[in-house]
Amino acid sequence: MKTAIIIPARYGSTRFPGKPLAILGGKPVLAHVVDIAKQVTKKINGVTYHVATDDTRIKTFCDDHSIPVILTSENYETGTDRVMGAVKTLPTPPDFIINLQGDAPFTPADFVIDIINAYQSNPSTDIVTPVVQLSWGELDALRESKKTTPFSGTTATLDKNNRALWFSKNIIPAIRKEDRKNPLSPVYRHIGLYGYARESLEKYIATPQSHYEQLEGLEQLRALENGMTIQAVVVDYAGRPAMTGID
Repeated sequence: MKTAIIIPARYGSTRFPGKPLAILGGKPVLAHVVDIAKQVTKKINGVTYHVATDDTRIKTFCDDHSIPVILTSENYETGTDRVMGAVKTLPTPPDFIINLQGDAPFTPADFVIDIINAYQSNPSTDIVTPVVQLSWGELDALRESKKTTPFSGTTATLDKNNRALWFSKNIIPAIRKEDRKNPLSPVYRHIGLYGYARESLEKYIATPQSHYEQLEGLEQLRALENGMTIQAVVVDYAGRPAMTGID
């Protein structure tokens, strides 16, 4: 199976202009993300990676550091659109595509590997994405943060086979009776990392924005509203700090 890790990197972010080239721990944020991709390529055969950007400053940085880079159009509305634009330029179409955000330096490489393995086990799924099951303390902290930043943090409900039923900026499911004997709550928090079957990504990009996608501001709802399947992979940070900027 051929897998392409595409790292969309925008310079002109409204919240943090130039974030991919901002220095973190002595090197640019983007360099940390590229290191994540490199770790994956060392552990799984058939994986390649490219940065996808519309900015010449980011392209110059990549060229100077021998990082594969694709200069895309400036007219893409989302990072997912940019990923598809980059994929179309690859000489060999990949079977599976990972969207690894260029401003997410704390993404564990293991999570990317888990996504690839999950797709290999179930290639009939359209999209694969990780979730983490919250402890009761983490759920309480999320509830508290929602009081001041209600649109931070996305939760997900899953079926018995861990296929996603729904995602929301509200905390779902509502829990009528909280039994805290189990250290883990029944709430899953979504991590904004996606893997797509190539045909599914093509279908997704060709589909107009959906009703609930626009209401909640969650791109993945477009897939669910149009009958696409999203396989969730339950991951564990195992003592590592949780990712910042998760969806």
